[in-house]
Amino acid sequence: MIIESRIKAFEKLGFGMFVHFGIYSVLGKGEWSKYILNIPDEEYEPLTERFDPDPDWAKKLVKNAKMAGCKYITLTSRHHDGFSLYDTCGLNTYDAPHAKCGRDLVREFVDACNAEGIIPFFYHTLLDWHEKTYNTDFKAYLKYLRESVKLLCTNYGKIGGIWFDGKWNKPNDDWEEDLLYGMIRQYQPDAMIINNTGLSERGKLGHIELDSVTFERGRPGAINLEGSPKYVASEMCQTMGDTWGYGADDLNYKSPAELITDLCVCRRFGANLLLNVGPKGDGLLRDLDVELLKCMGRWVESYGEAVYTPRPSNIEITSENEDFMLRDGDSYYLFCHNVGMSGDGNVVPTEDRYVDRFAFQKPIKKAVWMDNGTDDQFEQENGEVTLHTVPFAYGGNLVVRVAKLEA
Repeated sequence: MIIESRIKAFEKLGFGMFVHFGIYSVLGKGEWSKYILNIPDEEYEPLTERFDPDPDWAKKLVKNAKMAGCKYITLTSRHHDGFSLYDTCGLNTYDAPHAKCGRDLVREFVDACNAEGIIPFFYHTLLDWHEKTYNTDFKAYLKYLRESVKLLCTNYGKIGGIWFDGKWNKPNDDWEEDLLYGMIRQYQPDAMIINNTGLSERGKLGHIELDSVTFERGRPGAINLEGSPKYVASEMCQTMGDTWGYGADDLNYKSPAELITDLCVCRRFGANLLLNVGPKGDGLLRDLDVELLKCMGRWVESYGEAVYTPRPSNIEITSENEDFMLRDGDSYYLFCHNVGMSGDGNVVPTEDRYVDRFAFQKPIKKAVWMDNGTDDQFEQENGEVTLHTVPFAYGGNLVVRVAKLEA
């Protein structure tokens, strides 16, 4: 089985930010608003005259991603409405340089990423509600699509990858994937190529050039690579609320505990978490987004060492919880769920202490809780380890507690 170095490097990124941003952000009704709300072109397209992001939108966005512990950002360079955040260089005038802002927003995004050591990725739609040839002359449209993607591959320096979305709209048509992916390999040989399978086919393998499967709004599991000539990565994309693009009235947000657990489940199966934000029309995040990113950053601050490089181990754990182990060389990381917080039962909802048991032939030299460096309590006898979970100290609960074991 072929194992590409770019794919292994991608897996070590662990945690990324997804950004849905476009002229739909001005409306504040989500990225599918044109289609779902049946907004006619003559009402929707003039949004370009109001689209003028803050001069520092990209710098602020990247700093928030870095604060959360994200190693890469995937930005919607063009979403299904066909509007491009990048300079389309004459392919059309439906782009940011021809909007009110008069700027190449992808250039600003890439520059901000490079300044902070964050890897830029580009989302690019496959389906298109604006380009007429999508429905009238599909082969002509595919040429337009390739010319669009070529601009992203040649005008912005080295990128981390391109994330496609929309093939599911015409599942039985020939998308000429060989030409599209071959062109990317020509100009960006180290770029990840990802094509979202949508809600209905999470984790499904595709074209041989694709480097990662996707799990949209669904926690990943182990990938079945039986019969595949190539090793592929996996990535879960998840929203904080219900919409991907900014929804001004979207209050159905997930809790920090749920998002932290999502990240842990992803790493359990070696998948990355791509956590979405939808900036407002000015390109800035709503306060709720920023606070949730701070919560993610607080967790990563304690356990980041266990998030990025370690890989799933084959150690089976006997536990009443969904505990699991990752490994990096002689270092092992035990992710403990539901350890609770110490305190009086009349004050806090304390959890009963439990133990994890697992087979481990090598002697364990040391075991500590990563958040405060205190020794972990364990016994090792006859190739079996019994580890006693310890609740968080009163006044703090980081949801999932990680113990580091050195063998």
